[in-house]
Amino acid sequence: MASGQTLLIFNAQSGVPPGSSAPQLDTRNNHTVWDFDAAANEILDFETLLPRNYAGGGLTVTLVWSATAATTGVTRWLASFERHQADTTDIDTDSFATAQAVNATAPGTNGTRSYDVIAFTDGAQIDSLAVGESFRLRIERDATNAADTMVGDAELARVEIRET
Repeated sequence: MASGQTLLIFNAQSGVPPGSSAPQLDTRNNHTVWDFDAAANEILDFETLLPRNYAGGGLTVTLVWSATAATTGVTRWLASFERHQADTTDIDTDSFATAQAVNATAPGTNGTRSYDVIAFTDGAQIDSLAVGESFRLRIERDATNAADTMVGDAELARVEIRET
């Protein structure tokens, strides 16, 4: 597959909240979103298989989101991969690779969306994920980080994974 081509797209309904620290499922004018709070770190997982047309490069994750009300400030997003290697990974325990981050500026107009990118190199940053393997992608709003200055909820609508 050529670099830059879309491998996967997740909509909000694809998100799987963990047992704790989950965002709130919501709608905005009939658009389903996950509301990530400004006061506490919240996480959401997406689970699937890495497509067979993946050629082994890095991955780029694009977060499509809006702000509930804010038009200024920064939302700090984290993303990390967890590989489910055959006969090896114990899915009873989380084993995510080190998270990568983006400091995303709030859309300047209420009701508009922002598209922010987190790049991952092949190998350790994507937990050495291989073609055809099951994995989880974890998205987190790092609200307690000093870089996160946006007031109010960040509304995650979609996630795209492209090969870099």
